[in-house]
Amino acid sequence: MANEASKLDVRVLQQPRLPILSRVYRGVVVYAIQILREPAAWFQDWAHPPEIPPNYVKKYSCRPYLPIRVFFPKSYDPHSSKTPLPTIYTIHGGGFCFGRSNDDDAWNAQFANMHNVLVVALNYRKAPSYPFPTATYDLEALILATLDDDSLPIDKTRIAIGGFSAGGSLTLSVCQLPSIREKVKPSAAVPIYAVVDKAIRPEIKLKTRYYKPGLGPGMRSAPTDYLAKLSPFFLWSYIEPGINLTDPLLSPYFAPRNTLPPHIFFIGVELDQLAHETWAMANRLAGRPEPLLTDVVGQEKPGPGKGELILDDERFAFEHVEDKGKSSIRWLLIPDQIHGFDHLPARWLGGEDLEDAKLKMTAYQKLVGEWLLGFVWK
Repeated sequence: MANEASKLDVRVLQQPRLPILSRVYRGVVVYAIQILREPAAWFQDWAHPPEIPPNYVKKYSCRPYLPIRVFFPKSYDPHSSKTPLPTIYTIHGGGFCFGRSNDDDAWNAQFANMHNVLVVALNYRKAPSYPFPTATYDLEALILATLDDDSLPIDKTRIAIGGFSAGGSLTLSVCQLPSIREKVKPSAAVPIYAVVDKAIRPEIKLKTRYYKPGLGPGMRSAPTDYLAKLSPFFLWSYIEPGINLTDPLLSPYFAPRNTLPPHIFFIGVELDQLAHETWAMANRLAGRPEPLLTDVVGQEKPGPGKGELILDDERFAFEHVEDKGKSSIRWLLIPDQIHGFDHLPARWLGGEDLEDAKLKMTAYQKLVGEWLLGFVWK
């Protein structure tokens, strides 16, 4: 009973209703940013088009206002080849309020070319106009539409779904839907610095990561987590008052194992208030002792060096395989980097921070692709 009481003490089980002035303030801020981001995004696309654009952008009648972006590997000619390709769907982040599938163009193009796979970047409507669970069902509709699209060379026996931040949460959410489990049957999920437990009190999350002022003058050494001020706006926008915060579609941490794909590769980032909850979920699903919320994720000292991962320490990396390889859980913690490190604008990560981010993105992409092709889809 003491353990249960302790868990309830660090969690809010139901989304509270804020005072009216707080609601008005948060609504004004979020809607203003959404309005201002539209022309800024248009200008960005015009002034700085992606170095490797998608092969094409496509719309479906089920969600004509949510275009998808399709990336073929350079080695594949979609006009002459009909050979099915292993496929990963990607879901962008943005706190459920912001972001576009365009945000992942560099990541998607690099992954497609690195591993000779098809990458399909999905889209969804944003809160607060479209709160939970709208995004989950938008993604479901688009995945099913692409699966029925004969123009896409999807190998239906080799499908994975992955996403970043809010997109990582939505990855584990959409994978639970019966239509996805029974028709799409994704072999694997790859949630990347995902928010998986929305019930943990924000002030608790901030104490579950290390702060490393010795990393230099950039954002990595900041004494605060930059999500601390943003997360309350995101969660207020996405989750309506009275919603059960332990609903597995909302907080995948609470999802039964048999509702999730057989193989899951969790990727966390050490300097991120969300890393601990992902670490806890990975351990729980792997049947390992689950860390307490007083167990800080990662290590206090700086990591091994520029671009290097830590693969020989179970706090940073482990793999658990069951049923003769039919299911597995992997955990990877990226050392000395912040939330969204592989997507942040260059001006946010200058000099060594930016170089470290690029090298570590390439390193973990390599691990994920090798895991999919050499183990999950072998």
